[in-house]
Amino acid sequence: MLVDSHCHIPLLEEDINVIFANARKLGVDHMLCVSIDLETFPRVLQLAQKYSHVFASVGVHPNSKVFQEPAVQQLAELAAISEVIAVGETGLDYFRSKGDLEWQRERFRTHIRVARLVQKPLIIHSRNARDDVLQILKEEGADTVGGIMHCFVDDWETAKKAISLNFLISFSGIVTFKNAKEVQEVARQVPIDRLLIETDSPYLAPVPYRGKPNQPAYVRYVAEFLAKLRGEDFETFAEQTTRNFFQLFKL
Repeated sequence: MLVDSHCHIPLLEEDINVIFANARKLGVDHMLCVSIDLETFPRVLQLAQKYSHVFASVGVHPNSKVFQEPAVQQLAELAAISEVIAVGETGLDYFRSKGDLEWQRERFRTHIRVARLVQKPLIIHSRNARDDVLQILKEEGADTVGGIMHCFVDDWETAKKAISLNFLISFSGIVTFKNAKEVQEVARQVPIDRLLIETDSPYLAPVPYRGKPNQPAYVRYVAEFLAKLRGEDFETFAEQTTRNFFQLFKL
């Protein structure tokens, strides 16, 4: 059994049925559908309420443009819904956003405060911002709830610091790319009980589907690649990463 710990599922019902069928064929039994804004959150929640193998998160992506920044109480009320198991995705992105990004850091802090309030883990997006991400996580006491460093592409030192803050390291299809040597080296070193796998679908499809639309089923290729990279039995690797997910979210 495999879990896709981070995906974005299309909203059309006919697409959803195909996606779920494909996932079942490749042994992907559960998936976490991650929120990127409050406008589409109701649909994310609806999926989790309708399908028992789908979980939801609530949050506003660091690059999402909003008319009004989410407030702690507003997010906390949504995060308290039983089908919502995580807060995010949240974090910092200094690649796609430029200029004075204090608004992004404040949005990040809001999410951490919500996670601590409702005692649910965080889903962290970090791009070109690892030092600030780690600093804010530490300052806001994020280690009390922990969470996932989603789509990890930073170095081993960053991974170790994140692990020390009670976060798991999640690898996407990027780890299967030929030019992803540094990420692969980190993937070899992360302790198996601190490791998760994801697709971030519909983006970042792994080899052999690189460049094509991604889907939760393809998390199997990430798992197979990582098991081989680490010299581990696939079934054991799949079982442990699934256990990691369920333990983190207390499911």
